[in-house]
Amino acid sequence: MCAAYTHGVTTERSIPRPLDRARRFTRRRFRVGVRRMRRSVIPALQMTVAGVGAYTIAERVLGHDDPLFAAIAALIALGFTKEPRMRKVLEVSVGCTLGILIGDLLLHQLGSNLGTATLVLFLSIMLARFLDSGPVLAMQMGLQALLVVLIPPPEAAALGPFTRSLDAIIGGAVAMVITLLTPKDPRREPIAELKSVVDAMTASLRDVAEAVRNSDSRQAWHSLIRCRGLQPQIDELRNAVRSAKELTVFSPAYRKHRHYVRHMAEVADQVDLSVRSMRVVARRIISTVDHATLSDEAVENLSAVLDEFADCSLLLSQAVSEPGSAYTHRMNTAQEGLSALAQRLHPKSLGIGTLEGETVVLLLRTLVVDMLQAAGSSHEDAREQLPEL
Repeated sequence: MCAAYTHGVTTERSIPRPLDRARRFTRRRFRVGVRRMRRSVIPALQMTVAGVGAYTIAERVLGHDDPLFAAIAALIALGFTKEPRMRKVLEVSVGCTLGILIGDLLLHQLGSNLGTATLVLFLSIMLARFLDSGPVLAMQMGLQALLVVLIPPPEAAALGPFTRSLDAIIGGAVAMVITLLTPKDPRREPIAELKSVVDAMTASLRDVAEAVRNSDSRQAWHSLIRCRGLQPQIDELRNAVRSAKELTVFSPAYRKHRHYVRHMAEVADQVDLSVRSMRVVARRIISTVDHATLSDEAVENLSAVLDEFADCSLLLSQAVSEPGSAYTHRMNTAQEGLSALAQRLHPKSLGIGTLEGETVVLLLRTLVVDMLQAAGSSHEDAREQLPEL
């Protein structure tokens, strides 16, 4: 009886668990959706203004009847991104215009039939794949091609069936103007992405320092996993820097930031190398800790050095997050700290006499050179800070 009662209680308690999971999942998706909506307000406004603006210009200024392709070209060219890139907007604008022009030419020469529709759709999709590797643009230009084939061309217009090509040009031009005029600091996105990557590297350095201090290779594994997971962020960083460089070239209002953005690109390249070096260091420390090849003195010295690496990485993070007058001062402070650290990177100075321990020190020498270059040193100056082996 007691067993049955216990079984009954267990069964009753297990009933609401799927409902609890469903409620938690729904709340989590709702919060994610709300955050995504908040981040999407500006891009949504850009797309709305681009589509309606292009349609209005073509209809009321140029007198085109139902200039649907002006709005379509503007929306496809602008895309739904946090920071629309000028080169991408220009490429897609030209691609949309060429797609519509090719479709109109084929319809004019071959007539409206199944074979023409197939050819226009295929060529549009191939043109989209030439312009972009993502699937979204191919789908958008495919739908555009179907509309070109299905909607009868305006024969009564001044340009006849090629009026839609002019509408596409208007849409692309409106998308480019909105991209140029949208108020944004071209430095903001690269700074945020770069700080995120450097902060993650700082956390990884703290992890390996604790791994050595506590002889716990799991913490070094955590560091390695974190560094491996940084590659998508590094790719986002490169895209953000590329977008900022394009904006400072094309927009006169932001040309004053071009030297800073160019410097950010150099820092981003060196941070990428630093993360790659950090992955190798973490892998070697895992093996070193697992085989217990370090003496107590070496453990103490090496963990302290890794903590100092993390402190210098934190200084680097603080420097890149302040594009103003404090940037140079913080970069110089990071350089000084890394230079002092580099001068200690000799196995004998750290009390290390084993092969695996010496390998870790050699890898740290590579890492400190990468970080010194990220802080503004030349490769030659960074190497000169290292003691002779």
